[in-house]
Amino acid sequence: MTTRATTPATSPQVFAFLGVTATASSINQVFPRWAEVLGLGPVRFEPLDLPLDSDRDAYRAVMRTIRDDPAHRGALVTTHKVRLLDAARDLFDDLDRYARLCGEVSCITKRDGRVTGSAKDPITSGRTLDELLPSDHFRTTGGEVICLGAGGSGLAIAVHLITGRRHDRPRRITLVDRDPDRLDECRAVLTAVNDDGCAVRVVANADAEHNDVMVALATPGSLIVNATGMGKDRPGAPVTERVVFPRRAVVWELNYRGQRSFLRYARQQSGASSLTVEDGWRYFIHGWSEVIAEVFDIEMTRGTVDELGHVAASLR
Repeated sequence: MTTRATTPATSPQVFAFLGVTATASSINQVFPRWAEVLGLGPVRFEPLDLPLDSDRDAYRAVMRTIRDDPAHRGALVTTHKVRLLDAARDLFDDLDRYARLCGEVSCITKRDGRVTGSAKDPITSGRTLDELLPSDHFRTTGGEVICLGAGGSGLAIAVHLITGRRHDRPRRITLVDRDPDRLDECRAVLTAVNDDGCAVRVVANADAEHNDVMVALATPGSLIVNATGMGKDRPGAPVTERVVFPRRAVVWELNYRGQRSFLRYARQQSGASSLTVEDGWRYFIHGWSEVIAEVFDIEMTRGTVDELGHVAASLR
């Protein structure tokens, strides 16, 4: 049974999407159909493309538009989640617990003139992981986690693995990123939530061949994640074509579109090495449905999420 908006708006509302290639996203075709299914009423969907090297003023201009336009309901943010909050923290009236903890905003909501920033990735990455992994995956396999990329999604995945899977934690979580300062920030966050002493390692590295070595040395059954944005927002992959994934590994490419060489390398080895290979499609569904529920103040049941997933798949 679909949970619909109880009081559909009769005047146009504005809902924005801030990304690097937002105008090329599947959501531009999907969202109008979802709005119909959910009974949201007239909504003007605004994809906003900002380059990776956008300056502080660009982020503040976006936030002022959302804040000052009475028709604006809010926005979903990808890629720019950390930079946006760094540049425009003073333009938010409230931040939720995960936004304060992780230093990022993926959901912007307006209620009664107040602007709230939320970080939804620890929730939505957790839902996706819990669908992807058996409840006893790490206990059974002894696997570890290597997450290539420590941006908003990478940190969120680590937070969920530490706080949301206390019954089934990996033997070690390794976050790899090219930015040592970002890794310092991640270390501080993970230290704050890691009350049971889960083994966490951060590695500053931008060399794909070195990433190959770390992936190859991971224990069988490990979770290997591409959270760098490479393959969609940037060309290439964080590993080379010579990478060897550990046997029975779960390989998760967070991108659902783009070149995705990382995904192709994993699929080429999936049969011989008994890999489970997943792209970012289900993460895309969970991410958008959670933000839409927050922005438009509607309940989003599992049945509704599945219905939205079927609608999106028909347009993929």
